[in-house]
Amino acid sequence: MKIAILDDYQDVVRQLRCFDLLKEHEVKVFQHSASGAGQLAIRLAPFDAIVLIRERTRLTRAVLNKLPNLKLISQTGKVSGNIDVEAARELGIAIAEGVGDPTAPAELTWALIMAASRRIPGYANLLQQGLWQSSAVKPELNGLGRVLKGRRLGIWGYGKIGKLIAGYARAFGMQAWVWGSDAGQLRAQADGLETAPDRHSFFAESDVVTLHLRLNEHTRHLITADDLQAMKSDALLVNTSRAELIAPDALLASLDAGHPGFAALDVFETEPLALQDPLMRRENVLLTPHLGYVEQDSYELYFRAAFSNILAYAAGNPENLLTPAGR
Repeated sequence: MKIAILDDYQDVVRQLRCFDLLKEHEVKVFQHSASGAGQLAIRLAPFDAIVLIRERTRLTRAVLNKLPNLKLISQTGKVSGNIDVEAARELGIAIAEGVGDPTAPAELTWALIMAASRRIPGYANLLQQGLWQSSAVKPELNGLGRVLKGRRLGIWGYGKIGKLIAGYARAFGMQAWVWGSDAGQLRAQADGLETAPDRHSFFAESDVVTLHLRLNEHTRHLITADDLQAMKSDALLVNTSRAELIAPDALLASLDAGHPGFAALDVFETEPLALQDPLMRRENVLLTPHLGYVEQDSYELYFRAAFSNILAYAAGNPENLLTPAGR
């Protein structure tokens, strides 16, 4: 099969141990995203199979209609709104889903909480400029970091990642509580965790709020400016899930209003993030380039599953299909 692997920004997929699984096939790895739907369709026209790295590329109906050779889309992890599944089904394009693991995104979340709380990026960057024990250039932001012990951590979304985060919080002596769906709150209570009495209290009384929700029609733009502006002036908002969970411009407006005082973000509505984005170069915002799953063991897990799904399809025994094979 002719296989395209898209959006390998770091050009690391070919160095993975599991890449050898595709040695009998013709494989092209693309490091840079196509600039538009037309260019994307031209790029993908020759290929029988596409490997998607999470949601880095969107395959719309308009694009899929222009790919007569495409038989299989092999998704690393689960499909999450980046593919027009109904169009693929109508066109007879099979979609195979992979597997995931919550460890890497949970650990990154905790790393962001610690780094932002102790203001490590600011101190480290300014040290390179010759400034000793300065956490920010702006005097009003040049304050001390603080420990996590004894502070309240708000976890919105108690799934696999949220559960790991609660365990980390316990180890660091934080007072964790949970908000989210009724089912999630019941799971948290069964695990001995406190749940917030109401949404306002969750935001107003937490020293750190971290979001762990799936993006769907019910959660899109769920977090509002009112929620964020209820947070303390020294509180931290962390989002390693999806940028679209927050209402448009709500975070920027809230940061400008001083509530919350800080944010740590790994996800953005447009990726890669543009240099001119207003989130850039803010001393009270820590940004990382969507690294939640970008980690050695996770890549081996994600891509081994995606490549195995291709081999099963090529052998006539397709597995883990979201849409049936038809072409």
